[in-house]
Amino acid sequence: MVLTSTQKLTFEEYLNYQGESGVCYELYRGQLIEMPTPTAIHIKICEFLVYHFRRFFAANNLPLVAVVTTAVRTEENSSRVPDVVICTRSLWEQVCAQPGSAVLDFEEKPLLVIEVTSQNWREDYIRKRAEYDFIDIPEYWIADPNRPKIKVCSRSQNESSYSEREFLPGQQVQSVQFPEFILPVSEVLCPPQVEDLIQEAATHLQQVEQQNQQLEQQNQQLEQQNQQLEQQNQQLEQQKQQVEQQVNLERQRAERLAQRLREIGGDMDAEL
Repeated sequence: MVLTSTQKLTFEEYLNYQGESGVCYELYRGQLIEMPTPTAIHIKICEFLVYHFRRFFAANNLPLVAVVTTAVRTEENSSRVPDVVICTRSLWEQVCAQPGSAVLDFEEKPLLVIEVTSQNWREDYIRKRAEYDFIDIPEYWIADPNRPKIKVCSRSQNESSYSEREFLPGQQVQSVQFPEFILPVSEVLCPPQVEDLIQEAATHLQQVEQQNQQLEQQNQQLEQQNQQLEQQNQQLEQQKQQVEQQVNLERQRAERLAQRLREIGGDMDAEL
């Protein structure tokens, strides 16, 4: 498909549109919009958030996924591509099975979307915020490394539009839907390499495994000591039984002797 500057696309045409290789496109009311190439810090922030969301979902056994470069339909002929999309695993598998571009349709609503601001930051703060609010996405994050701050937009059941809360460096950003998901704002906006985090996690896991092995060895040693003590207790019990048997034998002997002496004494009295 060849697109002219005046030509517009329907949503169905957008799903199958093949543009320039390596270029991601959004659709806004039929107009195709080429997304700018992300900066390095933009990529690092997205990778950092995806990494921590995936760890959180795995640790809490939640059937959710965190994915990138997945579009969300916001109007009849509009489709946005958030930097991070959180949705259910079943929904993501359904999207993967569909032909064409990876796009969540109206009835395929994500739980949370994240935009990391770049040159077109006004889109994230104004237009995209309005579109995500309009289609009732429960939670929307704007991570802005230039200001710097993170804005969390969410809607409770009784609200008709988003309410906002800003988190600044030195604070911790907290998800509304996942209250236990908390990250330092400074670390989100200036994140370490995900590879370093993975290496740290692997090193920590090795240390934990080593500690578990040491504890296992200590448990085995304690078990051996317990077995030895049990054997000693059994030996002492046997010795005690032997002593008691010996005492009983001596007592019986003494009783027989006393009885015999009484009998002899009685006989001597009779003779006298």
